[in-house]
Amino acid sequence: MSFLDLPKADHFVLANATLPSITVEGYEAPAKEGLVSADLIIAGGKIESIVSPGTAPAALPRADLRDGMVFPCFVDMHTHLDKGHIWERRRNPDGTFLGALENVSADRAQNWSAQDVRARMEFSLKTAYAHGTKLIRTHLDSIPPQHGISFTVFSELRAEWQDRVALQAVALLPLEQVLNEPVFADIVAVTKRHGGLLGGATRILPDFEKILETLFRAAADNGLDIDLHVDETEDKQVLTLKTIAETKLRLGFEGKVTVGHCCSLARQDEELAKRTVDLVAEAGLSVVSLPMCNMYLQDRHAGRTPRWRGVTLFHELTAAGVKTSVSSDNTRDPFYAYGDLDAVEVFRESVRILHLDHPLDEAARVVTTTPADSLGRSDIGRIKAGLAADLVLFSARRWSEFLSRPQADRIVMRNGMGIDRRLPDYRDLDPILDR
Repeated sequence: MSFLDLPKADHFVLANATLPSITVEGYEAPAKEGLVSADLIIAGGKIESIVSPGTAPAALPRADLRDGMVFPCFVDMHTHLDKGHIWERRRNPDGTFLGALENVSADRAQNWSAQDVRARMEFSLKTAYAHGTKLIRTHLDSIPPQHGISFTVFSELRAEWQDRVALQAVALLPLEQVLNEPVFADIVAVTKRHGGLLGGATRILPDFEKILETLFRAAADNGLDIDLHVDETEDKQVLTLKTIAETKLRLGFEGKVTVGHCCSLARQDEELAKRTVDLVAEAGLSVVSLPMCNMYLQDRHAGRTPRWRGVTLFHELTAAGVKTSVSSDNTRDPFYAYGDLDAVEVFRESVRILHLDHPLDEAARVVTTTPADSLGRSDIGRIKAGLAADLVLFSARRWSEFLSRPQADRIVMRNGMGIDRRLPDYRDLDPILDR
């Protein structure tokens, strides 16, 4: 049940709101813990203006938030919608990374028809939308012939959902196939046709530098950006992140490059880690950490308590000027048995796992403005006059309240109106999972 009723009007006030100042543009006010007070005037589905509390026109209908927090709609910049919700059909027997790889591969080969992929992706989109997410980037397994199936489904859903959730897709291709000219050419062609990005999971391979250079040159020749899974391992001998940054600089690649995970960076000695962080900053890479999934997978050994959290050097990268974000990653599949594509959960757990608190002043950016900027959508993930009134309203007034509960009574506004926040029923997936 919602904690307040929105006015049934086209022109109204959200009064006495508390806003994370890092997400607000064009409004200045004294901040406490990075939070500012304001009235939001909504007109015609857009934010007409942001004014000091109590100064909005008295004649307008209003909803009094009583200092409740208001966020812009969220950005989830690293997900796997094509893998989502296969857990009941194909579990990970030991929770390890290898167990995840093997079981996803088996399920993909056996079950990933267009109908199956569409049903699971649409379920995920309904969930994310109900939670308040507006922009999602998904990686799509692009092992032929799966790339043709999944990208076609993705394009159909992107068109169907364009007014609710903006979608981007990355071809998660097997990097050993980059030097297989006809296979790689086909993956690039499919990716370009569907407006995607090139990606893959980097690891130590024979001819790795040649593979990476070929990937970058193909992206440049076709006007594509790059988004890679990088060093998702506890093995400190693996540090492909450094080579990626060096390759971008050496080739003068002008597109955007995003790197996800970067777990092994936290295993390096201080000197090597600092050199790598500086290179990442110089190369202008964006980094996305996936704290929930990596705590689940990394440093998992039978009968042994994990010794580290599995996340990257988030604070050091941020201090160096790198765009750093957090995201959901996998949802109810062999790579992560849990999750609900809820950016509030991702943010709350990231604050705890990555110590994004003390102070919390700028923490809200990691699921709003920063990932939106990294994905080239500066019109999303912020509160600004003239932008759509796509907002998430909370009864929580301060960070301690916000981070202590799941905020199940939140209100999601799209174009100035509250949406139906009912989540899809897991039973909806029974027809494809009961096999």
